[in-house]
Amino acid sequence: MPEQFLYEELNSLWRWNAISKEVPDSVKLNLNPRYELRGYQIEAFARFFHCYKNDYPSKVPPLHFLFNMATGSGKTLIMAGLILYLYEQGYRNFLFFVNSTNIIEKTKDNFLNPASIKYLFNSFGGAQDRQEITIGNRRVRVSPVENFEGVNQNEINICFTTIQKLHSDLTTEKENAITYEDFRKHKVALIADESHHMNVQTKSEMELFESWENTVQKIFEQSQENLLLEFTATHDFAHPAMVSKYRNKVIFRYDLPEFRNDRFSKDVTLVYSDFDLDERILQALILSQYKQEVAAKYRINLKPVLLFKAQKTIAQSQENKANFHKIIERLGAKDIAKIRKSDIPIVQRAFRFFEENKISDEQLAERLKKEFHEDFCLSVNDEPEKEKYQVLVNTLEDRNNRVRAIFAVQKLNEGWDVLNLFDIVRCYEPRDTGRAKLGTTTLSEAQLIGRGARYFPFVLPDNPDRPFDYAQDRFRRKFDGDLEYELRVIEELHYHSINDSRYIAEIRQALVEQGIMDENEVTKELKLKESFKKTHFYKYGLIYTNKPIEKDFQRVKSFADLGVKKKNYVHVIATGHGGASLALSRAEGTVLAEKRQGGFVSEENRKDVSVKQIERNIIQSAIARNPFYTFASLKHFFPHLDSVSEFIASENYLGGLEITFQGNVYRLEENKIEKLIAMLELLGEIETEIRQQNTEYEGSRDFHHSRIHEVFTDKLLKFAKDNERGKDDSQFEYFVSAKDWFAFNTIYGTSEEKAFVRMLDRHMEKLKENYESIYLLRNEGHFAIHNFSDGRAFQSDFVLFLREKSGKELTYQLFIEPKGAYLKEHDRWKEAFLKEIKEEFGNKILKLEDKSKYRLVGVPFYNNEDENVFRENLESALN
Repeated sequence: MPEQFLYEELNSLWRWNAISKEVPDSVKLNLNPRYELRGYQIEAFARFFHCYKNDYPSKVPPLHFLFNMATGSGKTLIMAGLILYLYEQGYRNFLFFVNSTNIIEKTKDNFLNPASIKYLFNSFGGAQDRQEITIGNRRVRVSPVENFEGVNQNEINICFTTIQKLHSDLTTEKENAITYEDFRKHKVALIADESHHMNVQTKSEMELFESWENTVQKIFEQSQENLLLEFTATHDFAHPAMVSKYRNKVIFRYDLPEFRNDRFSKDVTLVYSDFDLDERILQALILSQYKQEVAAKYRINLKPVLLFKAQKTIAQSQENKANFHKIIERLGAKDIAKIRKSDIPIVQRAFRFFEENKISDEQLAERLKKEFHEDFCLSVNDEPEKEKYQVLVNTLEDRNNRVRAIFAVQKLNEGWDVLNLFDIVRCYEPRDTGRAKLGTTTLSEAQLIGRGARYFPFVLPDNPDRPFDYAQDRFRRKFDGDLEYELRVIEELHYHSINDSRYIAEIRQALVEQGIMDENEVTKELKLKESFKKTHFYKYGLIYTNKPIEKDFQRVKSFADLGVKKKNYVHVIATGHGGASLALSRAEGTVLAEKRQGGFVSEENRKDVSVKQIERNIIQSAIARNPFYTFASLKHFFPHLDSVSEFIASENYLGGLEITFQGNVYRLEENKIEKLIAMLELLGEIETEIRQQNTEYEGSRDFHHSRIHEVFTDKLLKFAKDNERGKDDSQFEYFVSAKDWFAFNTIYGTSEEKAFVRMLDRHMEKLKENYESIYLLRNEGHFAIHNFSDGRAFQSDFVLFLREKSGKELTYQLFIEPKGAYLKEHDRWKEAFLKEIKEEFGNKILKLEDKSKYRLVGVPFYNNEDENVFRENLESALN
């Protein structure tokens, strides 16, 4: 068995929960709150923290790690988080290097400019004028530097450079340039972006890239405390030399197939036709406008961008741009009518949308002329253009950025972060031919498509036709389970080309090889039975669901109401030969506490001190040094609080807490420094408890009804070929076909879910003794209910309706979730929520004007191995 990579060893530890998933406050509270940390990003952080703090067999200083992460997965955010963590570990100097000047300038903007829409760190009160990073109760600045001599050791100092300039600076003596001495005297964290460029193996470039690679290795090895972190989306796991070099260095692998399968990217669709180039361009414009109109219908602010790709030369791109403006200038309704002839399904869908929303061909032509006016089109081909339009190209998502079309050859193939690119038009017809393997042009096209496949995040507003709320999935595709839903089109990237079967096969192959497209996907139809659609229940029946709402803190009148424990915080005072020195900078508003080693703490020396006994000015000083305790922030969590003075003095807040001082407590009265440190630590503990236990949302306890026929519809579902859920089960399909109480033609689900349906069938005769109009409906993303405590969305697998025979017109609505034993603990919150529903609504009857009545019931999880227990729970819930 071949030796494992480091990331494979860590995979096992992660699966067995042997790696802590906790992200320290120094990281999560100092990153821009706009960027919600995703699960895989938390895993990337956790793996680094684990390897940095713990020993393992292949760990050798200086530490060198590589993160292999897909394009669009947030590598730069990981870099920013690691910089914050390493600052807390004592690092002050960071070298960021990459092969491209464009990426340098973009990264500077992300790290240094709080006004940028892609700024990565927290900013003051959400303001756009200054940084607001707080680590260890100290405000910290991020500063760009040329070298590490004479830098401020309280700041995060980053030297931004290209690998070419770094090599030049170190091999040629220059004024103020970085030197080898910088890496010998100071411990430096080196961050290499697009690091695959340092490992090019072709013979023609071996000498050049070897010298770059050797330069990096040489500065890295100047100190055992230096650290090298590499980031790339395209690491070579096949080349023997690369395997040997990186086996113990690849800490995390989250490649494009996994990124796409986790629904964090757009789906790529090839749109090919026999139209000539001008007509293909117009077809792309119509689809782009369709996306904008659909988004606007759902109150989503979207300005979809098109890229027109030339093959080789700038002259070709310039010619494309000139031709494009002629198309726009002479555009009329007759030109739109020609595209109506297209038999491409997505184009037909667009025209149906225009007709349904009364957008005529004349109106569409006028909108296109306005949207794609020459002022809103950019050419980005040579370095001067790239530099001139850099801000526009890197802020295409900005509300004030009007650019709709970009013309380019190769300049945007790497380092371009764009979320709202939805169409790429290939403005040429020749292809790589006569090759045994894919040509460089085709591979380059696939790489460009990969950049455009970044997902455009959006939240679906409340919509009476679709009660399910997707707010918590803003960064993921939402409609893989409903491919025909109208908004699905803004989850797709369309690549437009001529209908050349050989080329289509080649580009598809390139996309599959790079992980951008999955050739192993299947689609399945989930359909309501025609007999069910004819029932009175389908036409007039109701389903009750709740919504997530902003948490109401009006009930909060004390720490206890937010879950802050009323226990003594223990503060240790070092004694013996140890001690504490404190540097207070009133100008900076910082606190620096350095505790020397070697002190002895006596367990016997303890003293409980009420916060009320601590000098008011010390408490106020500690509060002023923690941005969490601004009055506006306190008022948010404690709306009944009238002043900071009340917060300090009241028994409901700080006034009701005590600090246990342990150590040299005999002169504590005069030791103001130690009391200040203790107060800072106490405030930090309280902040952590409040943030960990409270969310901004909760589930409403008011359930509102929707019509069954509005919520439950046919679905076109997508699955990977090897996904058990997507496999046909003719035996089960035949089984449910004769069950009039089962609404759909089948289910695409787990064996546990199918076992539940079979169990219910065996129990049906008993149910029919007391109930009529019994219907079981599969919930395939049709609706969600929201956890009362934190608003988390929960899609129960089934909902069961039963109406009493007694003539009371009382219908029971039961939320049911089959769950394998191995999953039960992970989803324990769902079972607790179902229990809350039962307790809250078990004795409540929801009455309607037509005298019909509903009762909501939550039932504990169904498990095939405890089938009889579920039956008892079901009967108990109904009784």
